Amino acid sequence: MGVLSGIRVVEFEAIGPAPFGTMLLADMGADVVRIDRPVAASDLGPKFEGKRADVTGRNRRSVTLDLKRPESVAAALELIERADVLIEGFRPGTMERLGLGPDVTLARNPRLVYARMTGWGQTGPMADRAGHDLNYIALSGVLSAIGPAGGRPVPPLNLVGDYGGGGMLLAMGVLAALLNVQRGGAGQVVDAAMTEGAAQLGSVIWGLLAGGHWTEQRGSNLLDGGAPWYDTYETLDGQHMSIGPIESRFYAEMLEILGLTGADLPRQHDRAGWPRLREALTTAFRSRTRTQWAEAFAGSDACVVPVLGLAEAAKHPHSVARGSFIEVDGVVQPVPAPRFLNTPSAQPRPAPQRGEQGDAALRDWGFDTLAIERLRELGLGFMA
Repeated sequence: MGVLSGIRVVEFEAIGPAPFGTMLLADMGADVVRIDRPVAASDLGPKFEGKRADVTGRNRRSVTLDLKRPESVAAALELIERADVLIEGFRPGTMERLGLGPDVTLARNPRLVYARMTGWGQTGPMADRAGHDLNYIALSGVLSAIGPAGGRPVPPLNLVGDYGGGGMLLAMGVLAALLNVQRGGAGQVVDAAMTEGAAQLGSVIWGLLAGGHWTEQRGSNLLDGGAPWYDTYETLDGQHMSIGPIESRFYAEMLEILGLTGADLPRQHDRAGWPRLREALTTAFRSRTRTQWAEAFAGSDACVVPVLGLAEAAKHPHSVARGSFIEVDGVVQPVPAPRFLNTPSAQPRPAPQRGEQGDAALRDWGFDTLAIERLRELGLGFMA
């Protein structure tokens, strides 16, 4: 089920953004066969094995191959010949050394979309260097803008590089290339780099900077916590509320609910008065608990909502009403998004064990019994 039903994807085992981008495609109905190593590799870091914790590994089937063996590369090429998309997240040059680079694979499958996920990109003086999300967003310029005034840059989890600027950019590139193929174009390589994806996420900030509406001093701007009316505030019980009433009418509504209408406060956009305004808001929010403030602001347009923990978010009435989270094999996780009303995505399946459902995947991809046995002789491992 899903808008990408019928699209076949070969994914090479990786961590971080490549699996996330693949998850997005799989959630939309793409048929993904992941080529796993026969055993977990020590260089994968804190890789979660098995079905329970690997949310970004959902909606796949798995086969195993030792790609250091030439015969295993031959088996991988047979899968790639029947695929619409190939996704890999290795350092530049790795797939070429294995004999699975774009020149080889596109020659055998001219309509293939060959998607490559890296931090620095396929070219450039840093292309072959190791790195992680924090390094990539640091070089992109985005990290410099995140953090408190007078403090150091703060890692925004690994969401800006790995997942927003990485996996989502990869998935968008794949979809665009698939559309081009369906319109009669040739297959091609998608070079998705987290440094460039993170920079794209910051496009609006570059625009504000160029227009003189943004300074490079952290915590001094409209959207970085500099404005007292776009920030978080502690409540009586040590929890927090988020406020963001940028528009004047929403700001007035917030002041009314806080009981500050008519108070001797600076005007909203009077920067000189922001410290005094922040002090007033701090005092007001500390007068009640998070629950009390959430109830007070419920149904308003004041742009004030509680800061929820991860476990709490799944239980919020709005999330419950929309079914925004689902439990799969004991793991609460976000449902596939975006939603397609005419072609809804299926309920997610848990991530496979190594080789799990590989036999069924091969048969669905058109391999008969003799062909499957030949692949097994080439080193392909799988389970029913």
